[in-house]
Amino acid sequence: MYKKKLIILITVFITMIVALSSFKKNTTESTYKCMIQMKNYSGEAAYVVISLMNQKGTYEKTLYVQGDDDEWYFDIPEWWRFQGKKRANIDAITGATISGGERTISIISIADDVLNKGYKIRFETAVEDQEYYASDLEFDLTTENLKSKIEGKGFIRYVRMMPK
Repeated sequence: MYKKKLIILITVFITMIVALSSFKKNTTESTYKCMIQMKNYSGEAAYVVISLMNQKGTYEKTLYVQGDDDEWYFDIPEWWRFQGKKRANIDAITGATISGGERTISIISIADDVLNKGYKIRFETAVEDQEYYASDLEFDLTTENLKSKIEGKGFIRYVRMMPK
């Protein structure tokens, strides 16, 4: 009798542990308008990749891709090493490329639990037959930076993030 109760108790305990560990962490996300203003340059339109970088400086997640022709993604080599391995479906977070002097506004979602924790947002740019900027623009993901205008170093003149 005692053995039977012990087996049932152990089975219930193991089932509870498995059930509790299978639940996903419920993280909330906030959406932001991301305005990208490009510098005046001549040539093809730019591909721009917006990525979330973790505290170690490695890719965590692709937030948005300006450029929906995946034939050219390998021209963004640092991001492609990450994306090419993960093969995450990015169809829902892609838009048209951006030409010199143009601006665009995209909506990106960022998990609230990464704010002010050492994460960064990186903007990579590439233009056919021109430069590739692995870190055209990169900033710490803080509540303050999500309200400011940040200057780029390559094809991007500046980016302005605005809570939606």
